[in-house]
Amino acid sequence: MKSSTIVVTGGAGFIGANLVDALNQRGEDRIIIVDHLRDGVKWKNLVGLKFVDYFDRDDFLKLIEENKIAIPSVIFHLGACSDTTVKDLRYLYENNYLYSVKICEYALRHEVTFIYASSAATYGDGSQGFKDDELLLDKLKPLNPYGFFKHLFDLWLLRRDLFKKVVGLKYFNVFGDKEFHKGDMRSVALKAYEQIKKTGKVRLFKSYNPNYEDGGQLRDFIYVKEAVEVTLFFMEHPHIKGIFNIGTGKARSFKDLVTAVFNALGLPPSIEYIEMPENLQKQYQYFTQADISKLYQVGYNKGMRELEETIKDYVNFLEKHYSYFVA
Repeated sequence: MKSSTIVVTGGAGFIGANLVDALNQRGEDRIIIVDHLRDGVKWKNLVGLKFVDYFDRDDFLKLIEENKIAIPSVIFHLGACSDTTVKDLRYLYENNYLYSVKICEYALRHEVTFIYASSAATYGDGSQGFKDDELLLDKLKPLNPYGFFKHLFDLWLLRRDLFKKVVGLKYFNVFGDKEFHKGDMRSVALKAYEQIKKTGKVRLFKSYNPNYEDGGQLRDFIYVKEAVEVTLFFMEHPHIKGIFNIGTGKARSFKDLVTAVFNALGLPPSIEYIEMPENLQKQYQYFTQADISKLYQVGYNKGMRELEETIKDYVNFLEKHYSYFVA
């Protein structure tokens, strides 16, 4: 018999902790958080959140395999190593792929609503477009191991015709509260804020593609609050299944984003363009833009705010709370 509990793997992470916060705001605290806390400030993401229990990722897998916890009603599987520079393929296979398979098999076996995080990194250089159509998955060519193992799980579901039973979410470039623990994988918005506070200017990578000027590289930047709203839509509409892009549908340049941070701080933009590390040049995406027509077709109707508005909201948060998370 299923319980009313909601499981959030990666619940102490960036999107996961924001999801738990949003659930709390909806009056939901019957939440089990699964993560892997070590050193650093990640634990601070859990302070003030309401949940019934916390389990390490490995312990949780054993508990569900041995049927030692009540069957949840929903599993949000957001936990993964999101570092696109990791080269340990065995680790990524076990942590990002095999763990996902085991959690999904458990959810399917017990008819638990299963919503998992895929990634826009699966689209690679974008030459095949950014359309969230399950039938196009075979054509995608990720540029880094992180994207590959996310893609591998998408394909595992495709081969077994399971997208009619689960929801996959391809998050694009998410920024916002609770990303302080992510090191080099922190958003450019947060890095820009820190650089401005420290030096008064921001350093961005030069472009090595003649189609894009320095700072003109384009990304679909989405605020974490809006990414979470979309994520919860699928819990609230459990009949909707498939794979969906989570973005704004509007690509903006890094120069636009950084300028928005300067403006939110009331400062004139000052940008320096620097060389990109050679190891990144071969796996760099110059353009990402989510096709979100499918999302709106299934009934999502809240819309997306402009980048300048969401950056202003985030900078206001940083001005008030930055010191707590970095102390």
